[in-house]
Amino acid sequence: MSTWEKPGRPLATAVGALVAVAALVVAGCGGTAGSGTAAGGALADGKTFTTSFASDPGTLDPAKTVMSIAIGINRYLYDPLIHLDDQGEPVAGLAQKWQATTAKATFTLRPGLTCSDGKPLTASEVAANINYIGAPKNKSPLAGVQIQPGTTAKADDKQRTVTLKSGAPDAFLLRNAGSVPIACGQGLKDRTALAKGGKESGTGMFTLTESVAGDHYTLTRRKDYAWGPGDFKRDTKGLPDKVTVRIIPNETTAANLLQSGRLNAAAMTGPEQKRLAAQKLFHADVQAPLGELWFNQATARPGADEKVRRALVQALNLSDVGKVITNGTGKPSQGMLTDEPRACTGDAVTGNLPEHDLAAAKSALDKAGWRPGAGGTRTRNGKKLTIGLMYGSQHGATMAAGAELIQKAWQSVGAEVKLKPLDSPGINSALFGSGDWDVSMGPVALSVPTQLVPFMSGPTPPKGVNFAGVDNASYQSLVQKASAEVGAAGCAQWQQAEESLVEHVDVVPYYNSLTPVFGKAARFKVSQGAIVPSSIRMYAN
Repeated sequence: MSTWEKPGRPLATAVGALVAVAALVVAGCGGTAGSGTAAGGALADGKTFTTSFASDPGTLDPAKTVMSIAIGINRYLYDPLIHLDDQGEPVAGLAQKWQATTAKATFTLRPGLTCSDGKPLTASEVAANINYIGAPKNKSPLAGVQIQPGTTAKADDKQRTVTLKSGAPDAFLLRNAGSVPIACGQGLKDRTALAKGGKESGTGMFTLTESVAGDHYTLTRRKDYAWGPGDFKRDTKGLPDKVTVRIIPNETTAANLLQSGRLNAAAMTGPEQKRLAAQKLFHADVQAPLGELWFNQATARPGADEKVRRALVQALNLSDVGKVITNGTGKPSQGMLTDEPRACTGDAVTGNLPEHDLAAAKSALDKAGWRPGAGGTRTRNGKKLTIGLMYGSQHGATMAAGAELIQKAWQSVGAEVKLKPLDSPGINSALFGSGDWDVSMGPVALSVPTQLVPFMSGPTPPKGVNFAGVDNASYQSLVQKASAEVGAAGCAQWQQAEESLVEHVDVVPYYNSLTPVFGKAARFKVSQGAIVPSSIRMYAN
């Protein structure tokens, strides 16, 4: 088991781009640059950067959400211990030095850090974040994803060090624990304040000064913030004084507002891409998972039977569905890791998903006991094969059209399919709350294979985040072997583990989106699933 230590090194600042993915996202910190026509005019101070999301974020407690929209807003409010550069290498965040194995990590905080209440940030407060997520009683969705259950952290406030002992081996412990958003102050005692944005409990560049759920969120830059990624300087020209996040469900409306200059940034997943691209606006193309199918494997749900899952996938031309939901701009998926920089690369999908074959799908359903009944709908033991297909309404018309294509295909093999469009909080509630769903089209965005483990094994909600109820013994065995290796040394075994999931139709990753995020009178850098606040530069026009 190896140990490595590295002081924080500068993160090259680029005038780059942003990403907004309406999905479940496990955040990281790498960035990519954008392209397009240069902004007019000179860099300008005192500006407000206005961007948009397609639905409300719900709770903003950083330890209580894995929803991308909430993570996107929280990136302004809470900083992690480390950031990642474009190659996936760690650079200084709240920590200036670190060391880690698969079992233990130690972080030394930068001097001069403050909470947004003006008080010094202590190592004890940082440790409290880790301990909260690690304690099973708190039921944090980050448990098992970024922090292993049972993980404990101890602080030395005088030395500014935080030492954590992982509750289970974590091959990517530094990257996972280092990317946890850190809260402080009163919010650690009263998490209802964090749920509303924790005005005086943040470690990030901005504080939340106004919020109207479902409409907008206003954030104001902290004048004392001086610890951004790498060599960030707070007097950099063009940093915005404020950020306004508007909730705009309709993509055409967002495109029109961007054209008129009332938005500075907007992600486009549908037909509006072509209209804005024709104007040669600045944009960044962001790869993200968009085409994924998850089956609820709880008892009595159709997806509990692998034969049924396999048959339903055989009924689909996944390439056609993928082209529809991405408006023809995406590409076939090669695995669950899509957020750059990825810890492991490889193709776990090609050759492992069931091929499109309607006759085979019908035959498989026959063998599974689902026989054609009155009106063509299959039944088994007097019960209809009824499937609720849940998809994110925030993805717009293309996702709705893709859902309709799936509906028609499944109806053609004898299923009764009910479409269920929901916004991000609605999907979150169904997956992690009520459990009342059959099939979800909501994707999960990941950059590290260990982050997938709690979604694919272990307890189901509310005790865990294995929302589909997956129980794949082969996957669990391969994960155990891969977890003994530090970092990329275990990537081959991680890929085998993921292949097992795809082969058993425990998850169906079939298409990634290539989403341009357009900008006007501003430039910004892309991180995994969210804007890098310190990279935003405003222009005079």
